[in-house]
Order: sequence, then C-alpha cells, then structure tokens
Amino acid sequence: MQFGSVLRKMRKSAGYSQEEMAEELHIARSSISKLERDQLELKASDLVSWCNVTNAQEVLIAFLLGVDGLSMMQQVIEAIASATSVVGMILLGGII
Repeated sequence: MQFGSVLRKMRKSAGYSQEEMAEELHIARSSISKLERDQLELKASDLVSWCNVTNAQEVLIAFLLGVDGLSMMQQVIEAIASATSVVGMILLGGII
C-alpha cells in the first residue's frame, strides 16, 4: 500500500511543514519527503507516530481494518470522524 499522499495530507492538515514534522518524529527532513513520495518504506512505528503527531488516529484505525486504496480509506476516515462526532454529541447531550 502506498501511503505517501495520505501522509502528506495528514501533515498539511495538522499545519506542519516537513521540517516541523521531522523535528516531531526525530527523523531527517529528507526522510519525511521520501515517505511522502513513497520512496522510503513506511515502518509501522513511524505510521503510529505520524498519526499521533498529526492527531489523525482514524488513519491508523482504517489501516488496521485493512482498508486498501486512498478513496476507500478516505471514506472510512470520514465515517469514523462522523461517528465520533455523533457519539460526542450524545454524550454531551446526556450530561447537560
């Protein structure tokens, strides 16, 4: 599976430059670039760290569910985000 475009989107959505992401992950900026261009193999530990830094754990969940393909992964991510929002609203509604 090619993750480069997903990683780039996650990083940009979180507002990180490649340099800032490299600092957060304690790896070289050139490695960030290579990962985003699918020129460097993504290790599971790097994926977990990337998801944590960008606060996009739903991507990790989609990967663990075996979702293949960028468009399918995006659909799963949106479904998870929507479900999380609904659960949050239900919980808040029960508290108030």
